[in-house]
Amino acid sequence: MPPNSNDELVARYDAAGFMVGTALRSEVRAAGLWHAAAMVLVRSTDGTQAYVHLRTDDKDVFPGLHDCWAGGVIAAGETPAECAARELAEELGITSVTPRPLFTLRYEQPPQRSHNFVFEIHCDGPFTPQPAEIVSGAWMTMNALRRWAEAPGCTLTPDGRHTIQEWFRRYG
Repeated sequence: MPPNSNDELVARYDAAGFMVGTALRSEVRAAGLWHAAAMVLVRSTDGTQAYVHLRTDDKDVFPGLHDCWAGGVIAAGETPAECAARELAEELGITSVTPRPLFTLRYEQPPQRSHNFVFEIHCDGPFTPQPAEIVSGAWMTMNALRRWAEAPGCTLTPDGRHTIQEWFRRYG
């Protein structure tokens, strides 16, 4: 697949979770290559709610679905923590909070294969959602998010659903 003007060089990982090189984002997506992503759960300061948003219909993966994670693919030369901070700033305009690392979770549902570095912040906003990636967003109670993630027909992204279910298993 030829690169386009929006293509970027991303970190390539192997199945075991080790960084092994770089590739264009388009190559990773087209070939289902292992890579890594940072995912940040944005919770209210009191911890009772999570910020959930609707993804735009032109996202390169899981378009038009809901997500409870701010995040994205780790760029070449970037650490997971740097990616988490960058994605929070890009997607929600959050720059005043340092994401706290929680765990790493492998996600393999071909063609998606990633090692997801999971982070969390507590922040009540304000948020400035990036229109190119987010249609709308709102708070949802953690209890409602748990019920939704467990429900058949849930419209959360598959990787986001997998990860929030693991978050609830560990912390909720």
